[in-house]
Amino acid sequence: MKNSLETNLGLFVVLVIFAIWIIVETLGGIDLFRGGYHVSAQFDTVQDLKVGDLVKMAGVEIGRVEKIALTDQKVLVTMKLHPEVAVKTDSQAIIKFTGLMGQNFVAVDFGSAAAPRAVDGAVLATAEQPDLSAIMAKLDNAASGIAKVAGSFSGDKIDNILGPLTDFFKQNREPLTATIANIKNVSSQVAAGQGTIGKLIYDDSLYNSAMGTVTNLQDTLTNVQDMVVSARQMVDNTRAGQGTLGKLLTDDTLYTSTTASMTNLSQILFKVNHGQGSVGKLVNDEDFLKNAKLSLQKLDKAADGLEDQGPLSVLGIMANNLF
Repeated sequence: MKNSLETNLGLFVVLVIFAIWIIVETLGGIDLFRGGYHVSAQFDTVQDLKVGDLVKMAGVEIGRVEKIALTDQKVLVTMKLHPEVAVKTDSQAIIKFTGLMGQNFVAVDFGSAAAPRAVDGAVLATAEQPDLSAIMAKLDNAASGIAKVAGSFSGDKIDNILGPLTDFFKQNREPLTATIANIKNVSSQVAAGQGTIGKLIYDDSLYNSAMGTVTNLQDTLTNVQDMVVSARQMVDNTRAGQGTLGKLLTDDTLYTSTTASMTNLSQILFKVNHGQGSVGKLVNDEDFLKNAKLSLQKLDKAADGLEDQGPLSVLGIMANNLF
C-alpha cells in the first residue's frame, strides 16, 4: 500500500513538473526568468503570431513575443529582448514564417551602425509581409485562369487559329522557298566577302583607310598644336619686348621719337602759318606772289614774241647777246 502511494505521488509530481514546463515554454521558456528590455512594433496584421513566438535577428534568437494587443486599428506586439542584444532605433521589424506549415516569428534587422541603441519601451518601424492565405488565393486564381485558357484551346479552336496560317504556307510554298534560297545565297556571299556588305565586313581596305584617316587627323591635330605653341611663344616674346613688334609695343624710344617729331612738325607748321622762313614767306607774302605773277606774265609775252620772229631771228638775237 505504501509503495502504491509513493508511486502515485511520484507520478503526480512528474505530471506537475511536465505541466509547469509546458506552461513555461508556452509563455516564453526560460526567458520568463531572465532579464532583458522591451520593445514594441505596430502591424496591420500579425497573421498567426502568438505570445511566446521567437524574435530573431539574422536567424538568431534574440527574444520572445511577450504580448499582442489591438490598439488604434493596429496590432501592438510587445517583445522582450535579451539584454546583450543591441537593437538600433532605426531597426525594422517584420513578421515572417519558417515555412508553409511553420511557425511565425518576428524578424528584426540590424539597422544602421550610426544609429543609437534602442532603450526599454522603444517602438520599432515595421514592414508588412504578404499574407500567406492571400498569396495562396492569388496562386489559386492564377491556376484557375491558366486552366481556363488551356481549356479554351480545344481542337476546333486550334484549327481555326492555325488553319489560315497553314493555308498561307501551302499557297505560297514556292515563293517562300525561293525567298529562303535567296537569303541563303546572300548570306553565303556575305560570308565569302562578296558584295558591298561582305567587303565592309571582311575587306581590310576600309579598316586601313579609316586608320589612315585617323592618322592624318592626328597629324593635323599635332600640327595645329604646334602652331598654337608657336603662336603662344610669339605672344610671350612680344610681351617680353623681343623682336620688332615687341620693341614697338614695349620700348619707349619709339614713343619718345614720335612725340619729338610731332613737336617739331607742329613748330614748323606754326612758323609756316605765321610767315616765318622761306616757306612761310612763300605761303604768306603777297608781294612775292604778285612778283611771281608778273614774272610769269613777262615770260609768257617773251615766249609769244619768240614764236613770231621765227627760229633765225631767235638765233640772231642769241648770237648778238653772246658776241
